[in-house]
Amino acid sequence: MKIAILDDYLEIAFKYAPFKELESEHQFTVFTSGIADNKLVDTLKDFDVLLVMRERTAFPGEVINQLTNLKLIVTTGRRNDVIDMDACKSAGITVCGTDSPGYGTAELTFALILAAAKGVITEHNHMRSGGWQSGLAGNLKGRTLGVMGLGRIGGMVAKYAQAMDMNVIAWSTNLTKERTQECNVELVSKDQLMSQSDFITIHLRLSDHTHHLVKSEDLARMQEGAWIVNTSRAPIIDMQALSKELHTGRICASLDVFETEPLPEDDELRKLDNVILSPHKGYASVDTFKVFYQQTYENLLAWLNKNPINIIT
Repeated sequence: MKIAILDDYLEIAFKYAPFKELESEHQFTVFTSGIADNKLVDTLKDFDVLLVMRERTAFPGEVINQLTNLKLIVTTGRRNDVIDMDACKSAGITVCGTDSPGYGTAELTFALILAAAKGVITEHNHMRSGGWQSGLAGNLKGRTLGVMGLGRIGGMVAKYAQAMDMNVIAWSTNLTKERTQECNVELVSKDQLMSQSDFITIHLRLSDHTHHLVKSEDLARMQEGAWIVNTSRAPIIDMQALSKELHTGRICASLDVFETEPLPEDDELRKLDNVILSPHKGYASVDTFKVFYQQTYENLLAWLNKNPINIIT
């Protein structure tokens, strides 16, 4: 079989799973950078198997239908919204998934909140240039965290905030009072969350319903000096509206996700002092990637032995 491992940016797939054990019988090709959309079919048309990182490379139906040799896709995570599953099913392509620990994203979210409150990045850069204190640190005790989406990851972040004696409020379209009571947080409206929070953190799945859920009028409701943190998906926020607000200096942002990834070198976000940037590291932790690649290997091996496991479609 010709097997492609896609988007292995850090070249760690073979470190975390024993793919080498299969090299005597199968041909592996590892792609360490993204493949342009217009080159995807030509690059991958000869492969029987694709081992993909969740939502790094999109496989719409028009691409799937042209990959006539393709028999198996293994994606990290239990879902992959940029793979056309119906097209895979119609083409007889098996799609399998893996577990996806969520605590890495929750931990990074709170690291970004702490870094923002304490001015860690500013002071680090100031000291690197020979300086000392450049200002006072903020505090989290008594401040309000607004959690947009109180699922598995949002619930973890709420607990971290409560451990720091923060007030926690939450909103999402389908959030129930029972869930907020379970997490010991206050259920509020979207307008209240945007206007009352010192920090806002987003933990929602990207869908047609949540695309640009945070609009210019929502950002305008934020308090001066408030931070919005996004470790979920960039298009949940209207990024053009966010950029406009950030350029005024009225609000701040900590961002781990972007509409184009990797973030272009000349992107305006790289130049703003009121923005903390992280290169989509929420899920990119040692524990998570060990699970990703080990279970990817197990799925591949099971399929090769004609007994597929963890089937999505």
